[in-house]
Amino acid sequence: MIALLFFSALLWDKARAWGFKDGVLHNSIWLERAAGVYHREARAGKYRLTYAEAKAVCEYEGGHLATYQQLEAARKIGFHVCAAGWMAKGRVGYPIVKAGANCGFGKTGIVDYGIRLNRSERWDAYCYNPNGKECGGVFTDSKHVFKSPGYPNEYENDQICYWHIRVKYGQRIHLQFLEFDVEDDTACLADFLEIYDSYDDINGFVGRFCGDELPDDIISTGNVMTLKFLTDASVTAGGFQIRYTTVDTPSKAGDGKNATSQGKTNFLSGKFGIM
Repeated sequence: MIALLFFSALLWDKARAWGFKDGVLHNSIWLERAAGVYHREARAGKYRLTYAEAKAVCEYEGGHLATYQQLEAARKIGFHVCAAGWMAKGRVGYPIVKAGANCGFGKTGIVDYGIRLNRSERWDAYCYNPNGKECGGVFTDSKHVFKSPGYPNEYENDQICYWHIRVKYGQRIHLQFLEFDVEDDTACLADFLEIYDSYDDINGFVGRFCGDELPDDIISTGNVMTLKFLTDASVTAGGFQIRYTTVDTPSKAGDGKNATSQGKTNFLSGKFGIM
């Protein structure tokens, strides 16, 4: 009986930490990871995949194209991407949690383009694989360490990983680079890591990083952030470890670096402004 009361109290404490807002359960770590839905785009960039190519991308990683119902289940627990992608049965759409002028036409829900008769149209892909979480994922912990796939071994070619971070409202995200070794390229066009001060890779571009020197710390302006890691078809490197922790109070001017770095690390800096 005592054990049951203790377990019930623990669940209640967790539930209070999660909370509902606008019909969405926030900070539900186990639910978000169990959803198993993630977004993929072609290595060449956004909107480059035919239906057959999108299926192949998901199947290569051990999954399959997500159904409309799977995408909606993920959206209800916080999955938000401002990019249309293929789903099962040739359907195209994207999930919107937070309404915005540039995404979702100011509404929330699945923006549904319907079943496409022309399977040669080019979009992104929404995959479903509840077991394939090594590369990317959605994280709501107060702290976490991201590692490039396979770390401490070298990462592989032709990989695309997205890590979406969302912490409690009123908190900020402090990124600290612990290890960093990504193929060196003057323009960072081969392998690179991009950071966004946003819950997608459309808004809030902070910077693109490659090379072997540690970038400076980055502090978000809000409670969401996205990391995007892409590798090309040749040359790999040691990879990286990146730790994030939450910051409860607004940082002072200069505490969060504007995606700049010292030494050999190459980067393309972006505006680090309000979302």
